Amino acid sequence: MGRAADLLGTTQAFLRSLDEAELITPQRSAGGHRRYSRYQLRIAARARELVDQGTPLEAACRIIILEDQLTEALERNAASNQVAT
Repeated sequence: MGRAADLLGTTQAFLRSLDEAELITPQRSAGGHRRYSRYQLRIAARARELVDQGTPLEAACRIIILEDQLTEALERNAASNQVAT
């Protein structure tokens, strides 16, 4: 967790708050240490960006979830359009 926080330029407490908000749920090592995927680190970086701009954490989490859903919908739409042609 410390390495992830350093990589993102944030605190371990901020990463724990994202876990508590259920925005990201890192895997756990056998020793109980949090392990973040690259995708989760990108999500955490986006959350940090929004919070730094003054967005409350709860709102930042909702924005990120909606952005992710939009991306998935656009990808499905593009894939279905390729199959139709």
